[in-house]
Amino acid sequence: MNQSTRAIFAEHALLPDGWRRNVLLEWNEQGALLNVTPDVHEVPAHVARASGPIVPGMPNLHSHAFQRAMAGLTEYRANPTDSFWSWRDLMYRFAARITPDTLGAIARWLYVEMLKAGYTSVCEFHYVHHAADGQRYANPAELAQRVVDAASETGIGMTMLPVSYQYSGFGSQPPRDDQRRFINTPEQLLSILETLRQARPEHGGLRYGVAPHSLRAVSDASLRALIEGLDALSPDAPVHIHIAEQTAEVDACLAAEGARPVQWLLDRFDVTGRWCLVHATHIDANETAGLAKRGAVAGLCLTTEANLGDGIFPAHEYLDAGGVFGIGSDSHIGVDWRSELRLLEYGQRLARRQRNVLASSQTAHVADRLFHGALTGGALATGRAVGALKRGARADWLVLDAQHPTLAEQTSETWLSSIVFGEHGETQVLDVYTGGERVVHQRRHRDEARLYADYRKALSHLLSGA
Repeated sequence: MNQSTRAIFAEHALLPDGWRRNVLLEWNEQGALLNVTPDVHEVPAHVARASGPIVPGMPNLHSHAFQRAMAGLTEYRANPTDSFWSWRDLMYRFAARITPDTLGAIARWLYVEMLKAGYTSVCEFHYVHHAADGQRYANPAELAQRVVDAASETGIGMTMLPVSYQYSGFGSQPPRDDQRRFINTPEQLLSILETLRQARPEHGGLRYGVAPHSLRAVSDASLRALIEGLDALSPDAPVHIHIAEQTAEVDACLAAEGARPVQWLLDRFDVTGRWCLVHATHIDANETAGLAKRGAVAGLCLTTEANLGDGIFPAHEYLDAGGVFGIGSDSHIGVDWRSELRLLEYGQRLARRQRNVLASSQTAHVADRLFHGALTGGALATGRAVGALKRGARADWLVLDAQHPTLAEQTSETWLSSIVFGEHGETQVLDVYTGGERVVHQRRHRDEARLYADYRKALSHLLSGA
């Protein structure tokens, strides 16, 4: 071990092949793991010891940062047929008030919350690009840059996905006036991406991709132009898209294009593991099998989907077909990967009136299957080497509190089950490391007080007179 190598020792750590004892993790100055060695009998005197079991940090594959400040503000009936679409109108009104300073403050606090919950990476699906009147900022990447900087300041890994948004509906319908802050041509969106790449170059903690907002917000031609432009910059960069979240969207796609949204996309584009199809809630059996076969990631955001009344993803059939999935906190009505995994299983239990639905013949413990699945799919969606404690991966992990009431006196066989399904008191996540740096210690972020004060000021500005 040379002077540039960092290290920590854990009595228990969750490695790709399962729980192992007496594990030594070593990483370099760039925050990449050099060695992960189990069954170490003699620990060097200078090596720190983790205060509990270690598990990989969870990737959050879908986030709209500004919506964190809306949490709880739309939980009233403003429409006799309240739905996603009426919620969207309220969200647009809120988005109109966002400024660069308030966006930065909201994102910083949100990322503190994510880190404390155990999310160590985030894919930011960023679509508020312009000033309130729809005019471009002097720096067209101004708002996206504020979000990238928020990730850097708080320590969370980021995949920044500037969003392409052109139309208000299928058939290239003109955008609504309250969508003016989102609108770009593919060329303008790629210019924003290139500005970001030059101002904030990629590194181990930062990756770029693009996000066509949805099939209703782009056309076949503009989506092709966007993907071709991205390929010229970075052929393996992630591509994320909202799809089939609402039955009305499926119906509109059928009417305009003669095909269901996921099937339309699979038929016309090379949808591979670089793609993340966010929500994909309303897919039929053919789409379920087709999506699973392509190896793309289904981006499931259970707390948001429940909050908006979206529906229930066919997880049982999809996982049985070998489908890849990850989880995201989306609108941030809640920020907790445990809740996302719990709701994923509970939705299936309610729909099928059975228990332990998402267990498999290979993995009897539901939480184990879902935790490892979300790590794998989430890592793929980020386009970064995360989600596993192994050589070459980012040094991202969580230290669990083995004395927590849900874990005390248990063995490693049931730890994940107790974490996911045992919702009792404070989080079991004690410390959080990203890129080998401890950013959360004893459940407190290293800069928590200041960033919370900034968030309060931003809220005061946004909500005054609202």
